[in-house]
Amino acid sequence: MRPKVRAPAMPLRSLLRLPHVHANRRPADLMYAANERPPLGTLLGLAAQHTATALAFVAYVLATARIANLPQDATQSLVTATVLGMAIATILQAYGGRLGAGALIVHLPDPIVMIAAASVIAVQGGGVLAAIGLANGVAGLLIGQAIPRLRAFFPPTIAGVVVCVTGISLIEPAFHHATGFTPAQAAAGTRLRFDGVDILISGVTLAVIVALSVWGTRRTKLFALLAGLAAGVVLAGLLGRLTGGELLANAPVFGLPHVPTPDLHIEPAILVAIVLLAVMVQLDTLGTVVLMSKMEDADWRRADMRRVSGGIRAGSLSNILAGFLGGLPSGTSSANIALCHISRSTTRYAGLVAGILLALVAFLPKSTVALTLIPTPVVGAVETYAAAYLIVSGIELIASRAMDARATFMVGLSMVAGVGTILLPDVAEQAPPSMRILAESGVVVAGVVAILLNLLFRLGVSRRDEQPLVPLPRNQGGAAMDLGTAVVTFVEESGARWGARRDAVQRAAEAALEATEAVLAAGGDRTVTAIRGSFDEFNLDIELIHTGEPLHLGIAAPASPSLLDTSDEEFQAELDRALRGVSTVLLRRLADRLTTGKRDGRAFLRLHFDH
Repeated sequence: MRPKVRAPAMPLRSLLRLPHVHANRRPADLMYAANERPPLGTLLGLAAQHTATALAFVAYVLATARIANLPQDATQSLVTATVLGMAIATILQAYGGRLGAGALIVHLPDPIVMIAAASVIAVQGGGVLAAIGLANGVAGLLIGQAIPRLRAFFPPTIAGVVVCVTGISLIEPAFHHATGFTPAQAAAGTRLRFDGVDILISGVTLAVIVALSVWGTRRTKLFALLAGLAAGVVLAGLLGRLTGGELLANAPVFGLPHVPTPDLHIEPAILVAIVLLAVMVQLDTLGTVVLMSKMEDADWRRADMRRVSGGIRAGSLSNILAGFLGGLPSGTSSANIALCHISRSTTRYAGLVAGILLALVAFLPKSTVALTLIPTPVVGAVETYAAAYLIVSGIELIASRAMDARATFMVGLSMVAGVGTILLPDVAEQAPPSMRILAESGVVVAGVVAILLNLLFRLGVSRRDEQPLVPLPRNQGGAAMDLGTAVVTFVEESGARWGARRDAVQRAAEAALEATEAVLAAGGDRTVTAIRGSFDEFNLDIELIHTGEPLHLGIAAPASPSLLDTSDEEFQAELDRALRGVSTVLLRRLADRLTTGKRDGRAFLRLHFDH
């Protein structure tokens, strides 16, 4: 009897291998890309930074508990369950596949749902979190399933508006936290009194972050945020601004969440508000995945809706689980995106380890309480950096597409609506009670207005256009230039109307002008009579219709040195042949594909551009 052969044990390195995420050209300044695994020490340092940053926002959970008047044990259970939900979502996002974006996306408590959840918990108790999590998660799953088919309705300009307004919405809390000036002082009409110590702490924290991220070495850039947090906490301790020692001493070393009895009964108006909030929060997920993809791909062109769909599923499933555990829903973290930008590292392995650390911390209440006691001015400095980064990133996304009057009004009006909501929060009081939660968020308002205006302005916009061209006689000196101007104008105006990428439109205009000159220089009574264009999110095609026979796109051979001894007529013919070869080379460099032929008795030259 032959002995059984035991299969070799799978090494730990293989077990930790994540599914590969496709990426094009890696940016030169990116230290660790999504699929790269840093050394163990660096990996732990990056994960620790992301974990500490996410846990600092557990303050949202504590605020919810205070609004709902929860006792200490219920508050601790709420924190534990919420952090556990954050851990599950972060691990799924890092792993990728169908249940994650495959990116370093760390989740934190969702501040948009916080106020709605607090008012319901205060009346019905913690069991209602199961209904809130279920409604939030199911709505997200439905959106995640449909969003790959909705690419045309979520162009980068909408994501840019959401990202930009998100950054603007962080300015007010960042300044309040960094300066010690509270809204209550403004409401009371008292004289502005900034706290000099708070300004000093936040200023030192922000200065360390900026200095290390700009002038630091390759290694120090990785830990710029952690170094800034450490500097701020140490300075706060020296100045006597560290508090909460008694709360930390009373916290248990180890604790499990007390799972409440699920209560699936919820008022219809609150349910509608929760579902609408869940749908709007997915715009934040869309913007987060777009930013991460853009950061790790030098050739980024458009949102990968498969990754967006996976990111939405990860957050939705984790919110359902967190709700039944008695925790609050979580959302993507803009502060952690800023950390990725500071460290120039988007490795998913840091997200995986950060998720594991969050899961461990969830059962260690002392660690959770200690991290939530990070001084407010330090958090304000991090929010300031995040606001600056998000505003610039949103502007870059908006400017990445050619814009006409439609896009100008879509971006401008949605920005005005979002920022106006932030500047005039009392306007939300005029909304119906069931819609007031939505009207209070400038990010939600800007996103909804941008989507509606995009749908409105798309009416009547054809993705295919044609324009006849009337060439001037060949013997007039300005004929080619006049025709070329008409061609370039057609490409630029059509590209702006279609919302194509700005760089693709510029390249198409240059190629169309060169193609027009090539047709006119080819002889044989060829003239350009019309130009066509067509566009979808993946392809941009420009087609020149001309008289005569189709062009021959072969590259001419180099001229012989004996050409100098030929007659003037032979020299001119050889020169024209060489110039046609140069035009073909230029066209092949500008366009991704060239096609010539005849259709309906008319010759054409088609320029294709991958979009």
